[in-house]
Amino acid sequence: NMADVSVQSDGRSGGIVINDDWPGYSLDLFSYPAHYSGDIDCVIIPHGVIMDRTERLARNIMDDLGDHDIVVLCVLKGGYQFCADLVDRIKALSRNSDRTIPMRVHFIRLKSYLNDQSTEDLHILGAEDLSFLAGKNVLIVEAIVGTGKTMKTLLKHVEAFRPKMIKVAGLLVKRVPHNSACLPDYVGFEIPDRFVVGYALDYNEYFRDLNHICVISESGKMKYKI
Repeated sequence: NMADVSVQSDGRSGGIVINDDWPGYSLDLFSYPAHYSGDIDCVIIPHGVIMDRTERLARNIMDDLGDHDIVVLCVLKGGYQFCADLVDRIKALSRNSDRTIPMRVHFIRLKSYLNDQSTEDLHILGAEDLSFLAGKNVLIVEAIVGTGKTMKTLLKHVEAFRPKMIKVAGLLVKRVPHNSACLPDYVGFEIPDRFVVGYALDYNEYFRDLNHICVISESGKMKYKI
């Protein structure tokens, strides 16, 4: 079975590892918006699997941070769906257990991509004054971590406001040549170095309305290029 060969679990820290030779699922097996027909190659992570993994990450976070007040720092725009679902799962666990996590959610926005290329020019919007993080436990929620450069810059910025503790939850970690080992504390999936869209991850603002995480096709890149 191809799934047995190419998808494995790397214990708690590394998340679910999707190997480079994993061809993904055929688009015929899932429903997706017809307007993206021809724009995507395959489904790399189906929506249901994302939800199941998110539920487990919520439990890990609960185990580590239960009874702490936390400020969730949601990195927009790509992280909004993962953050909403993760916070929902944590809230459900809080309702059904003796341990509970009081949460505030704050939104910041990072901008560093042009088409499918990450640029050196990183803008952090909504993070000018994060003085309210002083002495707090912070959980940064990010959809995707590539080289880790962006995350490093963001961590440095947040650390300047002297929080008590910072943890990072990343839905996807991309295996890229120059990964700076700035890995999230909670990882959903480790994926090959391919440009993925869907589940709020975009290509020039398109594909956020796709439920599954998919690999964009070359014709999709051309069609939505700016």
